Amino acid sequence: MSELLFEIFCEEIPARMQPRAEADLEKLLGDKLKAAGIAWTSLTTFAGPRRLGLVIEGLPVKTEDVREERKGPRVGAPDKAVEGFLRGAGVASLDQCEKREDKKGEFWVAIIEKPGRTTADVIAEAIPEVMKAFPWPKSMKFGEDEKAQRWVRPIQRLLCLFDGEVVDFDVFGIKSGNITEGHRRMGRGPFTITDYAQYTKVLREEGHVIQSRAEREALILDGARKVCTDAGLELVEDAGLLTEVAGLVEWPVPLLGEMDPDFLDLPPEVITLTMKTHQKYFAVKKPGEPGVTSKFVCIANQVAPDGGKAIAAGNARVLSARLSDARHFWDNDRKTPLSDMAAQLSKVTFHDRLGSVSDKARRVAELAGKLAKKLNADALLTKRAVELSKADLVSEMVYEFPELQGVMGRYYAELQGESPLLADAVRDHYRPQGPMDAVPSESVTVAVALAEKIDTLVSFWTINEKPTGSKDPFALRRAVLGVIRILLANELDLHLSEILQEHGKLVEIYADTLVQRNGRTFYKGPGDHAVACYEEARAADPDGLTIDLASFDSHDLTDLLAFFADRLKVHLRDEGIRHDVIDAVFALGDDDLVRVTAKARALQAFLDTEDGAALLAGFNRAANILKAEEKKSGESFAGDPDADYLSGAPEADEKALICALAQSGEAAKSALAKEDFTAAMAALAGMRAPIDAFFETVTVNTDDERLRRNRLLLLSRIRTAVCAVADFDKISG
Repeated sequence: MSELLFEIFCEEIPARMQPRAEADLEKLLGDKLKAAGIAWTSLTTFAGPRRLGLVIEGLPVKTEDVREERKGPRVGAPDKAVEGFLRGAGVASLDQCEKREDKKGEFWVAIIEKPGRTTADVIAEAIPEVMKAFPWPKSMKFGEDEKAQRWVRPIQRLLCLFDGEVVDFDVFGIKSGNITEGHRRMGRGPFTITDYAQYTKVLREEGHVIQSRAEREALILDGARKVCTDAGLELVEDAGLLTEVAGLVEWPVPLLGEMDPDFLDLPPEVITLTMKTHQKYFAVKKPGEPGVTSKFVCIANQVAPDGGKAIAAGNARVLSARLSDARHFWDNDRKTPLSDMAAQLSKVTFHDRLGSVSDKARRVAELAGKLAKKLNADALLTKRAVELSKADLVSEMVYEFPELQGVMGRYYAELQGESPLLADAVRDHYRPQGPMDAVPSESVTVAVALAEKIDTLVSFWTINEKPTGSKDPFALRRAVLGVIRILLANELDLHLSEILQEHGKLVEIYADTLVQRNGRTFYKGPGDHAVACYEEARAADPDGLTIDLASFDSHDLTDLLAFFADRLKVHLRDEGIRHDVIDAVFALGDDDLVRVTAKARALQAFLDTEDGAALLAGFNRAANILKAEEKKSGESFAGDPDADYLSGAPEADEKALICALAQSGEAAKSALAKEDFTAAMAALAGMRAPIDAFFETVTVNTDDERLRRNRLLLLSRIRTAVCAVADFDKISG
């Protein structure tokens, strides 16, 4: 078995593109090899500032010979049919075919033999195709023939070795070879390569390059922690920054620098973000204390003769200049009250059809006030929090650092003497923004955060801007997950249908109605005024006039609730709760996500038991019999069996089932009323054995018509009792 080593050596690849490029290279080249029938034992990719490549171990020297048989027309078929068969099979004449016989007579079979290809030839053909089709998010033209040469950055060398020999091909006018280069300053080379082991050793020992991105990340993190620990400090770790910095250096050397301590009067988030965004530095803090210190960790790309003192000092000067800008923004923003900033939001567009950010704030304030009453929060304080929650969007600091929206609003609210509860609500109303983000728990903040996300969802549903496939430009999936996490974490019993429907009416007032003539917008305006304008325009010129009314109707409500159900499935997936279990609970029309989740958890736990699996099987058997009989007779079997049948059923197991249904059904109903879903499942378990025994000994479709009908109605009672807990028809298995 042989080894393939492939490296693209080019100018600096943007750090953010490197992880995706590794995955794309693995998939694209891997798919080409699989299509050629080539397998391997291991594939490892690597990427850095100036190189992208992979090594594949365990490749065969040659692909297997292939012998294929293709059935053709009968012997004696018309010449045109035979010619078409030969052409399609890729054979020259009937001499390459055999006669076979079956019960329908003789027919031709083409024997197609394809000799194996050398793996080197497959690679030489595949790599140019992969490179020309490589899906860089952004690429640039280089070289003389600009039409054909596009890559993320200009390519300098291509290294490709199979089994120690150069695989000969040409891409963008660059010929493959066995040469690579090392670090620009510490070991440029060039170096002649023979295999992957020697490639790694030469790059590390002579070229001062660590080609593995994962290894560079580990070295950066360990080194940064060490320089901090040696100084009695602690690194402020940032996984995203770590990945980015590892894509900027080939030979990472962590250094501890220090900025001007006077800048520590800035909010720590501003200092940390300035370091991260502009300079790619790590912040440093004192162990066990909040905030940051004047120290920072920068990652040099070389071993400096003076131990990095000059590099650290230069980085400190650059950082000071950046922080001077931040201080200017901070000083200017503090001169303007938040209420004055909020007044400027009417000039900021939220969405063309949904008005300004000020319009959104008014909608959110009204909804948050209603939610505050349900949550026993201070309604006036909640509305005030909403009024100021978006104000920092027009601040200079948030304009420079959009990531600080909400965070800066909290600082400005505190400085102007607002309530701490209000200040926290301003900061946290965007939360949770991701699966690892904290969930608000204080009632005012919860009301504002819920209202913010629900308004976003209802608003975009109203104008029919919904997520499609992988596209979600307005982050509506994140908004739904945020609502779900807030409700579940705080155990809030809210009826979503009522809230969504009522808020939809409010959104319609603010949403624009589009009236168009011949595909061009004729009028934009809210509500009834747009309709009146449309009617007037239609009377004057009916041809080519269309109207798009922004509305939130019953279909939108159903669709949005289904969207909630889908996201809840994703959220509960890690708990092992199946999608069909959630569907079964939602099918009963409950829109209280806390109750739905509790019931789904209890139902999943029940189904994982022997009793649960057996009851599901018994239910399915009963339901299938009923469906077949209802389809045959056109009658729906519902209601109670005759009283004399219930009191005097002919079979013992029949009587036992009637008794179990009465007892377990009533117990399950009582438990559901108390929202004790575990007890409800336990009550259902009591029906398992009687149902099994019934189907073992009792014939439902007996010749006695009256007895048959009563037994079908008894099965209907099983269906009714079980489906009072969840719609078991939706549960697979």
